[in-house]
Amino acid sequence: MMTRRRLLGRCGRGLSLLPLLGSPLAGREALGALVASQREIAADVIIIGGGLGGVASALAALRSGLRVVLTEPTDWIGGQLTSQAVPPDEHPWIEQFGSSRSYRALREGIRNHYKRHYPLTAEALADPALNPGGGNVSKLCHVPRVALDVLTALLAPYATTGRLLLLLEHEPVSAQVQGDRVEAVVVRNLRTGAPVALTAPYFLDATELGDLLPLAGVEQVVGAESQTQTGEPHALETASPQTQQAFTCCFAVEYRDGEDHTIDRPAEYAFWRDYKPELTPPWPGKLLDLLYTHPITLKPDTRGFDPSGEGKGLWLYRRIVDPRIFTPGANPGSSGVTLVNWPQNDYLLGPLVEEGGTREKAEAHIARAKQLSLSLLYWLQTECPRPDGGTGWKGLRLRPDLVGTDDGLAKAPYIRESRRIKAEVTVVEQHVGTEARRKQLGSDDVTAEPFWDSVGVGSYRIDLHPATNGRNYVDVSSLPFQIPLGALLPIRVENLLPACKNLGVTHITNGCYRLHPVEWAIGEAAGTVVARCLETKLSPKSLRSGRSRVEALQARLKSQGVDISWPKVTPR
Repeated sequence: MMTRRRLLGRCGRGLSLLPLLGSPLAGREALGALVASQREIAADVIIIGGGLGGVASALAALRSGLRVVLTEPTDWIGGQLTSQAVPPDEHPWIEQFGSSRSYRALREGIRNHYKRHYPLTAEALADPALNPGGGNVSKLCHVPRVALDVLTALLAPYATTGRLLLLLEHEPVSAQVQGDRVEAVVVRNLRTGAPVALTAPYFLDATELGDLLPLAGVEQVVGAESQTQTGEPHALETASPQTQQAFTCCFAVEYRDGEDHTIDRPAEYAFWRDYKPELTPPWPGKLLDLLYTHPITLKPDTRGFDPSGEGKGLWLYRRIVDPRIFTPGANPGSSGVTLVNWPQNDYLLGPLVEEGGTREKAEAHIARAKQLSLSLLYWLQTECPRPDGGTGWKGLRLRPDLVGTDDGLAKAPYIRESRRIKAEVTVVEQHVGTEARRKQLGSDDVTAEPFWDSVGVGSYRIDLHPATNGRNYVDVSSLPFQIPLGALLPIRVENLLPACKNLGVTHITNGCYRLHPVEWAIGEAAGTVVARCLETKLSPKSLRSGRSRVEALQARLKSQGVDISWPKVTPR
């Protein structure tokens, strides 16, 4: 049999893989035959999922000298930031602290990419806090392709030297498990159907929906837990696996005044134009309307919408191209480009993960979610009320070039909630919710639970979008929090760790652990844990079994520029 180094070196030529295998694979018996026949790729760690958590875990492992295979179902790495097209949702201190050196390098890389390659004004070039899109949801709104270029550049040195093999357009289809250990995972080339068996001492699930967990038989939770199970003030009275946050098919549009870019009427437009969400508390009317539920007060609210001039309301919310930063003659239009990820295109008709669910059913939901987004665009173009008393903005024009698709919709749906491991430590609302902590500790001056085994930090409100089983927003204050090592450890399986939003949190706390910098922190911690385990020959559970071992891991993380604790700050 070829050595592990030889196998990875043989296939690791750059950032893609030509198909190695030519026959379909199904089931554990076929997997065993495949591995036994030596048609495999081996590495020190296999990372399934190339989103932000997957990239962060790969970089952490690669910095530690490991050999890595990273798979991704689309042809773009970066997940939320790229293939899902969503600018980063971050806490207000992200420029100073509360992240890691590598995440800050990503952010600065995005800014520097604009300054090196775009025709910017002198003022924009000199701005250390450049916000390329000028959107008000983030300090770093930008087009998805820029993040893709920066993430690819971060991985490129390792791919060139053969330490990293990136398998784009590959998804997991089965796993071989012996006892409490995963021995191999088979991924399928989505272009050819060819399977590839991946073997390693450790596997990380960085998929958007926790897809590796059921394949490997990892104990998991889906949907909402009950108050009896978690004691959380905002948990449901009865557990509901069907209660999962809506997902969204995002798209980018510009506005060209005086032009007509009206798309063909979507097939489901009549349905979506009249659709009224059935939620508790009630939604104020139709989904395709400028009136919606305020996430915090749950009262009717509107930001308005006006893409003309410099733009107003929802147009500025997630704007990703700010025309004011470009030199004369390079101006891309008076109001730029915005990314539509709004309450009006959150999909509520069913979850992507459910017991007994099929791939076909999930794909049907995604197809209908795309119809919703196209219907929203068509409504904006033809029926949306204008400030001048007219209706419709015909000059709205899809920008498929910015999201890398033919239909103008993002390559992948924006996923807010996935399967979650049953972990040694589960973070609940009483650990991080501001009011829950105040009630628990009997004081207004509180911090989040100080986890002794912290391996990273994050901060965001507990922000749950309307759910697929009829619950409206849950949006409450939370405290800047830590990521406990125990939340990365499954209760049984020894060599598979979460590296995305599939860690040990609840439906409620997923609302603040699901955002871009937190996912990066989870991935970076998981990659570092694997490296430490391979160095010490300790299992992750053994690594956590002694305070001195955890302190050594924490010292390693801090030397890499990872924040594992917070200064005193105001809760969000």
